Amino acid sequence: MTHELLTIGRISVDIYPNDIGVDLEDVTSFGKYLGGSPSNVAVAAARHGRNAGVITRTGDDAFGKYLHRELRKFNVDDTFVTPVKEWPTAVTFCAIMPPDDFPLYFYGRFPTAPDLQIKAAELDLEAIREAGIFWSTVTGLCQEPSRGAHLAAHAARPRTGLAEGQYTILDLDYRPMFWASEEDARAEVAKILPHVTVAIGNDKECAVAVGEGTPDEQADRLLAAGVEIAVVKLGPEGVMAKTRTERVVSAPVPVETLNGLGAGDSFGGAFCHGLLSGWPLAQVLDYANAAGAIVASRLSCADAMPTPEEVTSLLAERGRLVPALAGAAAVPSHTTVSEGAAS
Repeated sequence: MTHELLTIGRISVDIYPNDIGVDLEDVTSFGKYLGGSPSNVAVAAARHGRNAGVITRTGDDAFGKYLHRELRKFNVDDTFVTPVKEWPTAVTFCAIMPPDDFPLYFYGRFPTAPDLQIKAAELDLEAIREAGIFWSTVTGLCQEPSRGAHLAAHAARPRTGLAEGQYTILDLDYRPMFWASEEDARAEVAKILPHVTVAIGNDKECAVAVGEGTPDEQADRLLAAGVEIAVVKLGPEGVMAKTRTERVVSAPVPVETLNGLGAGDSFGGAFCHGLLSGWPLAQVLDYANAAGAIVASRLSCADAMPTPEEVTSLLAERGRLVPALAGAAAVPSHTTVSEGAAS
């Protein structure tokens, strides 16, 4: 089976409080959800009708069984999800303090976690090679054997241009607790970037990858490293995507934030859907922005991933360009300039 999207890396059980605006020590009840950024991205893409799978590992325990069950529930292929006897399935707690405070507490990830025990020799390189999009994160590079597996997977991918419709995406997802230093992370990212078609990150993540600078300077450095689409998230200013010939900025889609933790994963799954659909870059960004906003307005991550109908409905409500209405009258929500004007 050829996957339209195949992700690799982190998976966990997310334990999120049902009590909103309460410190974690005072929470009285919780909900249990599938978590882990690459796994959430696969779920998000599956919600958009894409054939998605994930390469990861869980503990050989009840939580591992739960994660298999959840992946299947969301129509994500779990063929490449295998157990590790030595380490328990990782669990992540958070507190939910809207609008912008969502501290995470990782358990079962130190000194290692099952999803960091992915081994190069166990990879199905043909499946990785054939996938329409292969998605990985910087977190997967933080220790061996996962680091070697990620390098082997990226080396197996064909180096195709945008015209071929096959993409290798690196989520610059930098989490300092998993690294000795930013310099160590930057060195590992530098090894991967020549194999990457698209890089996605916020200002801090881009700074770790290619150094401090303006969003345009960071995007230019990613392009110089071999990336063909550099996506820099601008926080309240929206998101920018830049190629060697185009610069697009998509304004944010305002919503009342409940839990911002899954918004980036929803953005990622929707972004993949837009690329696979062959939409113009501006349209891909608008759609992904709306998908991320929807999840930010909801409690959970994987369970909150929107359907295409929900995304297009929000875009229409906000007067934004809807994919099905391309060419019809709509309020422009992005600007596109030539490379010369963007510098």
